[in-house]
Amino acid sequence: MHSLRVLTIATLSLATAALVGCGDDEPPKNENKSCSVQAQSGCETGLVCEEVEGAEPACFAPVAFKGVVVNALDDKPVQGARIVARDANDAAVSPVAISGADGSYTLNVPAKRNAEGKPLAAKLTLRADASGYQTFPVAPRVALPIDVDTATGSPPVVQNPSTDIALVPLPNASGLGSIAGTVVADTGVELAPAGALVVAGGSTGIVDFKGNFVVYNVPANASVDVKAYAAGLQITPKTVAVEAGKETGNVELRITSAATAKVTGSVQVVNGNGFDTTSVVLALKDTFITEAARGEVPKGLRVGGVTGAYEFSGVPDGDYVLLAAFENDGLVRDPDISIGGTAILDVTIANGMSVTKEGFKVTGSLETVSPGKDAIEEVTGTPTFVWADDSSEDMYEVRVFDAFGVLVWEDLAVPSVSGSDNVTVEYKGDALTPGMIYQFRATSMKDGVPISQTEDLRGVFIAR
Repeated sequence: MHSLRVLTIATLSLATAALVGCGDDEPPKNENKSCSVQAQSGCETGLVCEEVEGAEPACFAPVAFKGVVVNALDDKPVQGARIVARDANDAAVSPVAISGADGSYTLNVPAKRNAEGKPLAAKLTLRADASGYQTFPVAPRVALPIDVDTATGSPPVVQNPSTDIALVPLPNASGLGSIAGTVVADTGVELAPAGALVVAGGSTGIVDFKGNFVVYNVPANASVDVKAYAAGLQITPKTVAVEAGKETGNVELRITSAATAKVTGSVQVVNGNGFDTTSVVLALKDTFITEAARGEVPKGLRVGGVTGAYEFSGVPDGDYVLLAAFENDGLVRDPDISIGGTAILDVTIANGMSVTKEGFKVTGSLETVSPGKDAIEEVTGTPTFVWADDSSEDMYEVRVFDAFGVLVWEDLAVPSVSGSDNVTVEYKGDALTPGMIYQFRATSMKDGVPISQTEDLRGVFIAR
């Protein structure tokens, strides 16, 4: 089960099971009671208030995701992991489930119903955090959408390989503590914090739909800044002390106002190989790994469908890194830093003041062939990296990173190819750790200048 679980975290689609309501004919409702979806009140014990298409909310047996959380390296259960469901905008939409001693969890998720009481089509993703483990998902790993309407049984449950989660253990968890608290709004401020990203000491946590959060794996320090970010929210940070092996609790962060700053700019596609639409994100600088060029993106700080000008609205005060073409769209940030508009851009928002950035160039990517062309792959023995040839290059560079963004091997003098559509390079570094997630990235070079790269979220594989 180990390899199956790990692979399915980022690769397998959900089974298209037949839809069944939570009863033989129709899910149970409190016909004579009104209920509140927001307050989750008005339903009998064991039922939840859900929206109903074309009708008033009603009470139903909840849809649940069931799965297990395991250590990616040894398949042993992870106890005490916090699992929360998020919607397409990364807003938390569920309470938190805590994995048990056997790693199992049950998470009730919202499910709008049709007139017959069956769940309507909707997609949610999972986030999981645990002490001593890397958060899931963190790039280049991605969380696949889970289809709510595939729930079966009475009560309805989604349980398949996609609801299992494999967490990568930290290489050294000593000297780390945790921070727990809530995000609340000042009097007169009606803004919901669910899905806000909390950052402390470079580690992050997610605010659930009740406003609670836990940030694990925070380096012990007498003075740690705790900040929270989400589009539209201005949240006042706090400074707390963190002790190794202990939890700093009851930390209250307050939403003081709406965030109104804008970040504007433009993207220019150069030699896009037929691709002309991309996305732009604002990654938190506190989480940014420079060498791997990736970081965590708060809720709402992504703009898609960009062909030229872009605009972020409601950006909170903070320090960010602007990344274009970070997702798999056939484009990458132009790596040629010898020309203008190709450097990674820093963005600082202070006192709600808007910012306009200079133009940003992206270019067509090198096509990843294997491993990890379309999804994470399992690799046994010595991996071989294959990507499509760039006809204008005179050499290549290839690098391999582990799940933490640490460079584990590189070859900076891969010769150009002749008479082949693909470039093939064998890994020649130290033995890879079984169960660890890795990513290879290739860069084409011309006269000592990088001209293109493989995409940021492709080339991901699991060592066996």
